[in-house]
Amino acid sequence: MTTLPSSVRPADVSRLGLGLAALGRPGYINLGHAADLPDTSLDAMREQAWAVLDAAWNAGVRTYDAARSYGLAEEFLGSWLRARGHRAGDGVRIGSKWGYTYVAGWRTDAATHEVKSLDAVTLERQWPETLAALDGSPDFYLIHSATLETGVLEDMAVLERLAALAHSGVRVGLSTSGPRQADTLRRALEVRVDGVNPLSVVQATWNALEPSAGSALAEAHSAGWTVVVKEAVANGRLTTRGLTGQGDVPPALAAIAREQDVTPDAVALAAALAQPWADVVLSGATTTGQLADNLGALRVTVDPAELTALAQLPDAYWTHRSGLAWN
Repeated sequence: MTTLPSSVRPADVSRLGLGLAALGRPGYINLGHAADLPDTSLDAMREQAWAVLDAAWNAGVRTYDAARSYGLAEEFLGSWLRARGHRAGDGVRIGSKWGYTYVAGWRTDAATHEVKSLDAVTLERQWPETLAALDGSPDFYLIHSATLETGVLEDMAVLERLAALAHSGVRVGLSTSGPRQADTLRRALEVRVDGVNPLSVVQATWNALEPSAGSALAEAHSAGWTVVVKEAVANGRLTTRGLTGQGDVPPALAAIAREQDVTPDAVALAAALAQPWADVVLSGATTTGQLADNLGALRVTVDPAELTALAQLPDAYWTHRSGLAWN
């Protein structure tokens, strides 16, 4: 039997998390999102979110991620935790993010879905909202989509408040987006408040189409940070829906999926899990069926080098992503 390098062995379920970006609001940019939510009434969406959360829990998933801008994701997650009686002693890890405000009014056709404001006023408003929704402190609380252009990593009012949260036991950090994720993360690694960096968690986009942040994420991991990967299936583009939503799955991805009898998304997630610096990789499943497919990643052995030809230039990737339709 061939012995696989540790980086390509199947992963443990403890490294897989569930993100609620597509479960907490009726509109999102994932390909085919509208088809995944046949009933977008509040009660139906809560029921669907709870069903996916139950399936994740039963599979052994214990890390869950939300944000203030994910509609009612924090409320759905918090009410599910209370109803099921899940507590920190069960190994649960809860992450959330601040900095965007949901303004779509529970509509998929809203002109604007979220408004970004990475400032101390927003942090002070959203922190108690998160506490109320989750009925307690999250384990991770992140700046949502920090970029160098926002100036948030130079804003001492924000950084000092985050330092106070860190001192209270909440691990604070940032999520990153855009073609300069690596630059943003390296700046975050340099942040100091009273000689200490209060930040210790990063959530970043990494997938076979957009792997450019990999070296910076490895640096963060080496520095003792927790590294969380989001968008490992590229908002549905690395699933059976294909790059354009027409079933055009990249041949290299499809070949590995056929060989190992899994769906393409499982291979994409396995490639992220194979990164030695990735502590947690988030599934963004909207249905229990998608989650079951995603969990196939745990039995996949994949060498990420087999997918390197899929990588796009970061600017091209993020330009395409910005054009994905809310649905």
